[in-house]
Amino acid sequence: THSLGNAVAWYFANQNCPFVFRCINRLDHNTSGLTIIAKHPISGSILSSMVKSREIRREYFGIVRGTVSPPSGTITAPLGRKPGSIIERTIDFENGESAVTHYRTVAEQNGHSLVELHLETGRTHQIRIHMKYLGFPLIGDSLYNPDMEWIGRQALHSHRLKFFHPITRKPMEFTAPLPADMLHVLSPGS
Repeated sequence: THSLGNAVAWYFANQNCPFVFRCINRLDHNTSGLTIIAKHPISGSILSSMVKSREIRREYFGIVRGTVSPPSGTITAPLGRKPGSIIERTIDFENGESAVTHYRTVAEQNGHSLVELHLETGRTHQIRIHMKYLGFPLIGDSLYNPDMEWIGRQALHSHRLKFFHPITRKPMEFTAPLPADMLHVLSPGS
């Protein structure tokens, strides 16, 4: 219940259409925004290959406390599992997998910064760990920064996806506006 997979399965079941859930770019639990779901196995296979070859541009918005310094840059720090945990990840320069995140500050309000993040790689919890490594963890992140004063989940939103259609090769771009809980953090007078 309350999962995207179940919602999509219900949608197709009500149309008497067979459906297999093929989520191409998964989002961390409690991250809002855009994701790609393939309706056909061939499209799903092509899109999965496009993710691996970095042909799908993924951009996120995150909110951190304070003024990000430097205001833009690239974080290159390999990620691995945190010893003793099956969920948490950590920076691991010896055994971690390559991870690259580009960022830039978009706005500052109420002692917080709205940061746009572009993933070059897509490791589990990549943005969450990279921003913490930079010294500006996402607010509301119960796993890596339980700063729940302003929001009840990690302030992370998948706001733009750009890619070529897997069959027609037509350029496609989708955007999703910031959700209300993140807008509230940045609203004057909050």
